[in-house]
Amino acid sequence: MGRTKKPRTCGCPFDELKCCIFKPRGIPMHSLQRTVISLDEIEALRLCDGESLTQEEAGTRMGISRGTVQRLLESGRRKTISALVDATAIIIEKP
Repeated sequence: MGRTKKPRTCGCPFDELKCCIFKPRGIPMHSLQRTVISLDEIEALRLCDGESLTQEEAGTRMGISRGTVQRLLESGRRKTISALVDATAIIIEKP
């Protein structure tokens, strides 16, 4: 049995929404593949890439370790680039 998930602090605007979808214009949603990105990944991207914080500073703000921030960044960047290159819908979901 795995450990329980640590509570994380999120300051991004998607926090109040259940999910948010970004898709290529002009293509119906039913014909698009979907890429799901977690709110934690978006928050790590926002802090490190958007606000230019170090992984250590982002981890402190989110209440998680630097290693966890690094894993969230790697996963979020991979999913975002894949969705942009492959023209898939990006779905931001809360856990």
